[in-house]
Amino acid sequence: MGHEAGSNLAEALATLAEAKLSRVTTTVYGASSTQNGVPPRSSPPLKTLICGRNRLGDGPMSSWAKCFRLNRHLTTIRMPQNGIRPDGITDILRNGVVHDHDLQTLDLQDNTFTLKGALALADILPELPNLVDLGVGDCLLSARGGIVVAETLQQAANTKLEHLRLQYNEIDLNGAKGFLTATKLGIPALKTLEMNGNKFADDDEVVEEFRFLFLQRGFGILDELDDMEEMSSDEEEEEENEESRDEGVGHAHGARDILKKETEGEEEANVAPEQDNEADELAEMLKKTSI
Repeated sequence: MGHEAGSNLAEALATLAEAKLSRVTTTVYGASSTQNGVPPRSSPPLKTLICGRNRLGDGPMSSWAKCFRLNRHLTTIRMPQNGIRPDGITDILRNGVVHDHDLQTLDLQDNTFTLKGALALADILPELPNLVDLGVGDCLLSARGGIVVAETLQQAANTKLEHLRLQYNEIDLNGAKGFLTATKLGIPALKTLEMNGNKFADDDEVVEEFRFLFLQRGFGILDELDDMEEMSSDEEEEEENEESRDEGVGHAHGARDILKKETEGEEEANVAPEQDNEADELAEMLKKTSI
């Protein structure tokens, strides 16, 4: 669809939600309870929205945020591989998805979060108590972003979560330890944890602890860690320094508080801008050839 068609669709769905709400209000309060002697039928709410691989980008995300905000009975939102960057991710999460308290499935895989998007995700997760499946794999959460999401899941606000997809996110050993703590304390129903392609070794002690925990519970599985990234000596030193610093803070949300004060644009500066203009070029071609 690209930017323009994606925005048009989101606006149409928002308008539909407003129309349904107006119809329900009219029926309840009796201002116009019948039309030609026939009482209006209530329209079922939108429950499932799937819009993947459409090159939406950041442009229409304010429209999608409005769509999610007005369609508050959504149980499934899937928008993978759309070229959405940190600003767009933050917009739809903070201004849209946060209102969908019935949400059970949120799939935003293969978009770009960085620390900025991870902080937004961490802030809204407590508002999604019915979440069962969270897909944020291949989203460049970053090492820091992984820590803040893990801290939020430790709060036991998402106890129904069964599937957590975190592969290829540059999550380091500190982040892995954070998710282990979350699995123990905050997400006791977890059945699937995908962490392949991150920055810790498949023979680290934390991996064995994950497997032992799932074995103790009698359910739950960690995916095959056959494509893990090796950390450089500088990254290992930085990880050790961050771990020492976080341990010295002395309260549950110490790491997150520190990260919020640091420069959130650091990761964004290292992400190459989108270069694929094929969808826009196709739209221009269609305009020229239309009658």
